[in-house]
Amino acid sequence: MARRQSSAAKQNDGMTTLLTGEEADDFFAGTLEQQESESDFADGGATTEPIDGEVAAEPREVEEDSVRIYLREIARHKLLTGREEIELARRIKAGDAVAKRKLIQSNLRLVVSIAKRYRHHGLGLQDLVQEGSLGLMRAVEKFDPERGNKFSTYATWWIRQAVTRAIANKARTIRVPVHMNEVLNKLRKSNTALCQELGRVPTPDELSEASGVSREKVLLAYDSSRSPLSLDSACGDDSDATLADVIQDETALAPDEATAANLMVTHVLDSLVCLSTEERELLSFRYGLTGRTPMSLEESGRNMGLTKEQARNLEVRALNKLRRGVNSNMREYLR
Repeated sequence: MARRQSSAAKQNDGMTTLLTGEEADDFFAGTLEQQESESDFADGGATTEPIDGEVAAEPREVEEDSVRIYLREIARHKLLTGREEIELARRIKAGDAVAKRKLIQSNLRLVVSIAKRYRHHGLGLQDLVQEGSLGLMRAVEKFDPERGNKFSTYATWWIRQAVTRAIANKARTIRVPVHMNEVLNKLRKSNTALCQELGRVPTPDELSEASGVSREKVLLAYDSSRSPLSLDSACGDDSDATLADVIQDETALAPDEATAANLMVTHVLDSLVCLSTEERELLSFRYGLTGRTPMSLEESGRNMGLTKEQARNLEVRALNKLRRGVNSNMREYLR
């Protein structure tokens, strides 16, 4: 992470913070071991274990190495006492950029500590640390040393807000509102606890009772937590076809229905031979025959140079002729 231009360390003027080398290793080990047991809420809190002999995924190894390097770098900066934080905050209010950088650097471990709690919520740890670092910078700018609050307590709120909003905005293909993400987090915790207690996936009613969330919201959360499937996804291992190629278009007519519709149009047009040219033209305007857009009597008459009353009389005469001359083919559609 520290070597990437997009990392929090590079973005924020080379910001890095505290720990000795040994402490960094211990802290990193704790970070990796304390992984959330809640995987995806939609899977009911189940976790997946690697198969024996399976090689670890390369992106995970790269991320862990990057985090280890980052922790070693932030270990160079010592923790601040409350008095030092207040002094730096006062200097920051006076426009001291050096004091601002020092306060940020000395609290980057807090960012990592908070970010690791959300590492299984759709964003990688590197991205979470970057977002949390932006929240830390905001906290440094907004902190008022004269109110008697501890900076770490104040900064925790800003860091957590930045991380959770990033998850809400960036972790999913379809954005889930922030308030729904808060409900999802609450349900994940209840879901994990119930899975351990019951030894199975809890029902929506059990989850609702344990979390205090209504059953309707629990069901909505289930739907919100599902990941969308791309229509460009491969349909099979040995096929170039995609899901879009094989999923039925429910708005389109089936082949037999399309054939029947075309045949009906043909029979309707054939039945118009008993009408005069003027009558056929009026019905064509009035009912949208031959692909036209249906029109009102007034519009149809205007196109033909007729008044509305003349158009009505012409329509009545044409329809009466059609009723008298309905053939056997048309009777099939009038049952």
